[in-house]
Amino acid sequence: MNTISALIADDEPLLRERLRSHLAALWPALTVIGDARNGAEALELFELHQPDIVFLDIRMPGLDGIATARALARRAQLVFVTAYDQYALQAFEQGAVDYLVKPVDPARLADTVQRLQGRLATRLADGGALDAMLDQLASRLGQRAAAPAWLHWIRASVGNSVRLIPVEQVRYLRAEEKYTLVAWEEGEALIRTSIKELMQQLDPNRFVQTHRAVIVNLAHVGAVTRGMNETAQLHLRGSDETLPVSRSYLQHFRQM
Repeated sequence: MNTISALIADDEPLLRERLRSHLAALWPALTVIGDARNGAEALELFELHQPDIVFLDIRMPGLDGIATARALARRAQLVFVTAYDQYALQAFEQGAVDYLVKPVDPARLADTVQRLQGRLATRLADGGALDAMLDQLASRLGQRAAAPAWLHWIRASVGNSVRLIPVEQVRYLRAEEKYTLVAWEEGEALIRTSIKELMQQLDPNRFVQTHRAVIVNLAHVGAVTRGMNETAQLHLRGSDETLPVSRSYLQHFRQM
């Protein structure tokens, strides 16, 4: 009997972990081959492992779920994961793929698992119906754009364990060679996500870039000291640490 495999693509680490946990309980024979944080990573992992099923968040930074689904070209069973129930209920009426609404309900996921098992017996959905559904979904999302799903958690290795760090606890992020240092209320950790990628995923009302290698959480800024040549130093609350503000990013702090 062939092993059935799946890929999970969602920009929120906690949601990926919960979906993986629910699937392990409901479908023990299913192998989850990996997690992707965005559409580009999902396509890379798909080409490497060729899973039978892909769980796709509709809203992801960069290549979103709809564009990713088109790029997969009907080579897998698709399950869209969405925070926007009104879109799902109407756009998925054609039944070309399934959907889950965040936060994922185990009972709803159990129904999805049953449908997937049935579809896998007959392989892939009709291509015309899938293309029509993707067009309809893209149209509905374009007509009523939802608020971006900003990053809520950062997954980082700390010693022998993996921590899910709430972004509100992050004080700053700093590029260090091939890694990014995450400094948060309980300590420090290294991740492989670049400063550029993180800036695209973080809420710009809460996080700003101060330097090509530094992002700061504004809630942790206590004071700003102006320097020479249109530069500055940020003083963090409850700490002696300072962070540089280069000329290119000083506009974020002119009113402070």
